[in-house]
Amino acid sequence: MGSFHELIAGFHNFQESYLLKEKEFFDQLAHGQKPKSLVIACCDSRVDPAILLGGKPGDLFVVRSIAALIPPVGLSSPRDAVMSALEYGVKHLDVDHLIVMGHSACGGIHAALFPEKIEKEFFLSRWVQMAHPVSEELRRELTAEPTSEVLPDPSAPDFVRRVEEGAVLQSIENLLSYDWIEAKVQEGTLSLHALYYDLKSGTLYVWNAEKEDFEPSQEHHCPKKPVSVIFELSRNRQRPLRSLSY
Repeated sequence: MGSFHELIAGFHNFQESYLLKEKEFFDQLAHGQKPKSLVIACCDSRVDPAILLGGKPGDLFVVRSIAALIPPVGLSSPRDAVMSALEYGVKHLDVDHLIVMGHSACGGIHAALFPEKIEKEFFLSRWVQMAHPVSEELRRELTAEPTSEVLPDPSAPDFVRRVEEGAVLQSIENLLSYDWIEAKVQEGTLSLHALYYDLKSGTLYVWNAEKEDFEPSQEHHCPKKPVSVIFELSRNRQRPLRSLSY
């Protein structure tokens, strides 16, 4: 859609082909929402969680941020739009699932890896700094390997992919830094899930906490332990993230 008028025409098409034909369904939605899942996704126009996950209106409470990053409790502000939406979803909508979905070719992660390109962007440069612990840890791991002779190339596809995946896990860790999220996780009333979407292959990867790796959704089976239990809190671990080495 290249123009604003096309967007308006798109609504009219939705109204005629969907809204009017499903009037009873939409009348029910008009009385309130009760989504079971809250999805934290990137702002990227190519990665719409409702479309990718087959959601209908009312199914998903969606929060979008650059690179699907979530600030830890010490970095969030009283007027943080992302955290206010999360607080509403968890405390008032009482969702059962918190899902963080990252993706390949993420511009936010690229910005985090090449901060000099966005140093003049006040908000963006500070936001993507939340992904720096992931790239820094990965660099430490790679340079510590016996075969390593040079610093890892931040533009190398494998390095970028691992940072993109690691940023999803970092957001999971950051979610657990909020006591009102941790409490529901410990009670067993809230589950955390990590997804990664590969744009080129069209494959959705699901984090398998028992294997400590992302696996194609076709191969994913529910682990014996919920993901939120295996994602131990940072204070109980020496390292904030699982090993990024495959």
